[in-house]
Amino acid sequence: MAGMEESVGQAAEIIRGARHLTAFSGAGISVESGIPPFRGPGGIWNRYDPDCLDLEVFRRHPERAWPVIREMFICFLGAEGRSPAQPNAAHRTLAEWEAAGRLQTTITQNIDGLHAAAGSRNLVEYHGHCRSLTCLDCGRGIPLDAETTRAMIPRCACGGLLKPDFVFFGEDIPPAAAAAAQEAAERTDCMLLVGTSGVVYPAAALPVWAKRNGARIVEVNPEPSDYTDRIVDVFLPLPAGTALTRLAALLGR
Repeated sequence: MAGMEESVGQAAEIIRGARHLTAFSGAGISVESGIPPFRGPGGIWNRYDPDCLDLEVFRRHPERAWPVIREMFICFLGAEGRSPAQPNAAHRTLAEWEAAGRLQTTITQNIDGLHAAAGSRNLVEYHGHCRSLTCLDCGRGIPLDAETTRAMIPRCACGGLLKPDFVFFGEDIPPAAAAAAQEAAERTDCMLLVGTSGVVYPAAALPVWAKRNGARIVEVNPEPSDYTDRIVDVFLPLPAGTALTRLAALLGR
């Protein structure tokens, strides 16, 4: 398909010429690892009410949130008879680019830990992660594991409610993550968007901010997003692993 080949080539040239390349990933990058997206076909929010992960609803009705959290937990970390999700070609390519000095920063909206598992180190987990929980009463942190989540409503030794360390609706972005992401968006001259819908704020504002600061925008997404017609210079309508593998072949590993 000549049009696609030309687009992939244009994207590779933009990335090759970048002095500060930033990747910005959403749920779509992890679909090929077996993790369902939150929105769209097969999305978690087709089966659950998003309000169940509102912070105040969680405080009042944790029994509504924990079925969703357990489903996330099984996808991300595995369970009896089921292996945890593994990084796919897209995660691995970004980690390889970082190790080679081509990619400076990866900002992810995902809480699945797959970028870190692939080897990304200069990583901003904008919405937190799924590796631990914190007591809403005493502030004690504990690892997230199968034993901890076996209880219908997991609680701390002090009796307080345990909340996973990812950002709920109505909760502020962790200050360190917000500052690091903003700095990257201001410094980058090329932002690579991978599998993000562009509808979840404040994260969705970061690519727009980068564009306003002069960055070129390359988007990888099987379907157009809220960014495609507004800020994107080159759009690759491909699955994340396919697109990143093709770009890596042109750029050299």
